[in-house]
Amino acid sequence: MNANHIAKISVELNIKPRQVQATAELLNESATVPFISRYRKEITGSLDEVEITAIRDRLEQLGELDKRREAILQSLIERDLLTDELAAKINAAKTMAELEDIYLPYRPKRRTRATIAREKGLEPLALLILEQGNIDPYAEAEAYINEEKGVASAEEALAGARDIIAETVSEDQQTRAHMRELYAVSATITSSVVKNKEEEGAKYKDYFDWREPVTKSPSHRVLAMMRGENEGFLRLHVAPSEGEALMLAKRFFVKGIGPASEQVDTAVDDSYKRLLGPSMETEIRNELKRRADEEAIRVFAANLRQLLLAAPLGQKRVLALDTGYRTGCKVVCLDRQGKLIHNETLYPHTGGQKAIEASKILRSLCEKFQIEIIAIGNGTASRETETFVREANLPKIPVVMVNESGASIYSASEVAREEFPDYDVTVRGSVSIGRRLMDPLAELVKIDPKSIGVGQYQHDVDQSALKKSLDDVVESCVNGVGVDVNTASKQLLTYVSGLGPGLAYNIVKHRNENGPFNSRHQLLKVKGLGPKAFEQAAGFLRIREGENPLDGSAVHPESYHIVDKMSKDLGCKVTDLMINPAIRKQIALEKYTSDKFGLPTLRDIMQELDKPGHDPREQFEVFEFAGGIEKMEDLREWMKLPGIVTNVTAFGAFVDIGVHQDGLVHISHLADKFVRDPNEVVKVGQKVRVTVIAIDVPRKRISLSMKANPEVGKGVG
Repeated sequence: MNANHIAKISVELNIKPRQVQATAELLNESATVPFISRYRKEITGSLDEVEITAIRDRLEQLGELDKRREAILQSLIERDLLTDELAAKINAAKTMAELEDIYLPYRPKRRTRATIAREKGLEPLALLILEQGNIDPYAEAEAYINEEKGVASAEEALAGARDIIAETVSEDQQTRAHMRELYAVSATITSSVVKNKEEEGAKYKDYFDWREPVTKSPSHRVLAMMRGENEGFLRLHVAPSEGEALMLAKRFFVKGIGPASEQVDTAVDDSYKRLLGPSMETEIRNELKRRADEEAIRVFAANLRQLLLAAPLGQKRVLALDTGYRTGCKVVCLDRQGKLIHNETLYPHTGGQKAIEASKILRSLCEKFQIEIIAIGNGTASRETETFVREANLPKIPVVMVNESGASIYSASEVAREEFPDYDVTVRGSVSIGRRLMDPLAELVKIDPKSIGVGQYQHDVDQSALKKSLDDVVESCVNGVGVDVNTASKQLLTYVSGLGPGLAYNIVKHRNENGPFNSRHQLLKVKGLGPKAFEQAAGFLRIREGENPLDGSAVHPESYHIVDKMSKDLGCKVTDLMINPAIRKQIALEKYTSDKFGLPTLRDIMQELDKPGHDPREQFEVFEFAGGIEKMEDLREWMKLPGIVTNVTAFGAFVDIGVHQDGLVHISHLADKFVRDPNEVVKVGQKVRVTVIAIDVPRKRISLSMKANPEVGKGVG
């Protein structure tokens, strides 16, 4: 464990060194973030998942820095270039940029104008000119004329010397550090349209002539402009004013006003335009991209968390419809465990006898399978299908519109083929719609998070960083809710702390071959699931109505003895502690503390005894769109409508109001007060009431407002 890393992270995150040290040791032992935050509070000082994740990520970054440092030192040793002074500077470097700046003059490089000049023997002349003494550069250059080396004149000798000086300037550590700071503070990002691409790139019209300081450019604009550039429609340039940058560089190198200084001045101009400037622009663009990626990933992760933690319907008999016009509506009936028990296709939108027949079949299915709720995918013909269902004279069965984003991805996936090998994609898609109403988390883990439709420029950001962040969110949600080990799919079990695909597969296989688990300790009979994996996973796995009542709770098996002692001391059963608050009130927690189990763990145990296996998600509520508003043409300005937030971005929130096209509530219309971050006001899945303030049918754009009185100061902002 690197003590310097621990100290650095402690300062950066404002977390005590012993907490960082303890967390690092647990992570080094392959403990997961959910496990550490839930079951090792005494060791970490009750750090939460966010803090533990930050420590983990910073440790990885510093580890990468050390790897690069080691590689650089090894390279210098192999080329016999390492001195004690250089080694000290390399070992003292605190950032990757500083490390690379130190290494830059020694990095193996292709033949440059400067290396060619050195080969011609012009380096002594360059060094002489850099001293800027009282010399005549042209006279000094005469001594370096050598036609055999390709130096035909004094001017050619001076040009070569300036090339060497230019490279020296661009590789100077101090100059680069100050120039980097100037770019970070004063650079402007400029976007212009590529000639003759105006029509083809019309979607980037806002950026055909755009300028703004990099300090004020939000992530979504940066990513939009970079995408436009990648697609060949925009040309970007990021730099401070050239005069300011040149003045900064010359401050370090131009020392006078004589002839030698004039040569240096010219070399610095060339260095900035040809070497230093482009290098700094690449760096600032990379930094802008990194920051934009970070923000976009943060937004995506927050949206995904809300979607995964959406209120579950629970175990109900569901009839689900994947809607369509010509191809009909694919109907499935699911039992209370989500098992497919019937499927067929109805044609309610073709008119005539087929529509009448569809209504009869729907009533028959609801009666035969005792349907308790109807789920309708929100795709093509969804509102028309909702009207058909409501007019079918069914008993009082709730009808719910379900966001079907990603259902088609799931239906064509290997997971779906494995689950339903004898059914086509339409049936699988309908099942997914029904199941995601019953338990969004259990169903959505089967889909690549990028396909769920709650991101912003997700295909433009660093894909490995995105995957890592989204995997963290899914893991956090799955373990926060807990998993029934006897009903969970392989995909859901994969995200349980300490498991993964292999052990998840083995658990399902063992369950299929031996029947349901009756206790958590039976998990140790699963092939490959040893004590370490059991320690990490057991607390998050639930066994309903098992041999031990605590197996259905979040109390970890390592703490069962504490609860047993509590019940023994009070002369009651463990189940009595779980159902009788009066008995629990008699427990003095301090009596049960030890070196390993302190008050944080004991308080968690008491919460679990109060609500064993409590699901932290909200209670499910049926939502209905406004009747008679089914397409954009039905909308009118200043209509007030119910809606559901489908996506939150840096610039606002998209809301489904039931017309097959989400409307945008711009950040300036999210509230009657100033909003800095839309996530402070809305979340994915939230039910809201909005006002329609603008409709553009040809461009399929709807502008909405959540202000109490949006007509004041009309406009979207």
